[in-house]
Amino acid sequence: MTKPSFSVRNTAIAAVVAALYAALTLLFAPISYGAVQFRIAEALTMLPALLPQSIPGLALGCLLANLLGSATPWDVVFGTLATLLAALLTRHWRKNVWLAATAPVVCNAVVVGLVLTLTLGNLLLLPTVASVGLGEAVVVYALGVPMLLTLSRVPLLRKAGGLADAPASLRDINGEDGSGGGDAGGQA
Repeated sequence: MTKPSFSVRNTAIAAVVAALYAALTLLFAPISYGAVQFRIAEALTMLPALLPQSIPGLALGCLLANLLGSATPWDVVFGTLATLLAALLTRHWRKNVWLAATAPVVCNAVVVGLVLTLTLGNLLLLPTVASVGLGEAVVVYALGVPMLLTLSRVPLLRKAGGLADAPASLRDINGEDGSGGGDAGGQA
């Protein structure tokens, strides 16, 4: 008998991630919205590499943060979809932390940058994409990657994610086994 993917535990994990994402975004609202943003909650976008249950939580948290914050209606829809796509790609590329971390940076830079340019009207596309991407990269690489590396060493979280193959260290995340070889593709 297989375990259902919809369980109380999975729902609880998704709900906690959603609440954390929304709370962090709203707590740091002055730097979480606009063409120049450092959305601290985006560090959580690395969680799908360890916990697939966090994927719906990230999307819901982003939706709530954008609904309750100062986002435009277009940003509510497309920003949420960008976060969902980034979470799915992070999960897909989980075996290479650096590749996985590019997913939220690129998805949000392009989608949010485009949405802000179209809705605010007084912004240029490329500088806005670059600005959003830079803020995203700082948060994901300075906070998200170290968070993932730390959490990936917690056996309880590895078990909660149902991942026997969950990365236990930076070496494992990058596919290195000490033999000099590595996972060049970085895909699952």
